[in-house]
Amino acid sequence: MKKSWWIMLFLSIAIMLPFIIPYLTFDPASSRVDISSRTIQYPALVLHIVLAFVAMITGFLQFHKKIRENNPSLHALLGKVYVVSVCISGGLALIVTCYEPDYGRALSFLFLDLIWLFTTVKGFRAAVNGDFAAHKLWMIRSFAITLTAVIARAVVPLLILFYLLLHGFALPNGRTGMIEEVLDNNIWAAFILHFIIVEWYLLRPRREQLSL
Repeated sequence: MKKSWWIMLFLSIAIMLPFIIPYLTFDPASSRVDISSRTIQYPALVLHIVLAFVAMITGFLQFHKKIRENNPSLHALLGKVYVVSVCISGGLALIVTCYEPDYGRALSFLFLDLIWLFTTVKGFRAAVNGDFAAHKLWMIRSFAITLTAVIARAVVPLLILFYLLLHGFALPNGRTGMIEEVLDNNIWAAFILHFIIVEWYLLRPRREQLSL
């Protein structure tokens, strides 16, 4: 398998684990977001995060060339786990979004979640119908959305740098204001970045895509 696959897997796990671990305590006080409902919002949030992590791992394994070519039954099983994880996690994300007080962030989460569910269902239906060429294209799009949470955190330093350049290395709203503005826009930035890269890859001549 290509080194790039292992590097992406390692970096994704390294970026996401510090975010996930506090929620494994099942203590709302450890939440990184404000919790207004311990009976609905918090359980939905925890399960959404855990299943999204499962989707990320199984998604990576879906693109492991040896598994895909040498063990198609395992590939199919991993695909089913991925689809179920995304669908449940995506459904729970809709609930969590209802508790987001910031309109801009709520809109970005809602938009991202709907695209995540749509691309995943399209990929699954293509596989069921035996259209494996379309299945591959839609699952690449779906997995790109799955990795948006990773990229959204990875681009934060770049967004902070851009913020400082835009304001002449001043902090008109203080450090807290800068962080809030960055976190209000990192989801959009990650999604747009992924969209450009993925669609550029998919629109390349077919012979250039055979290595995946």
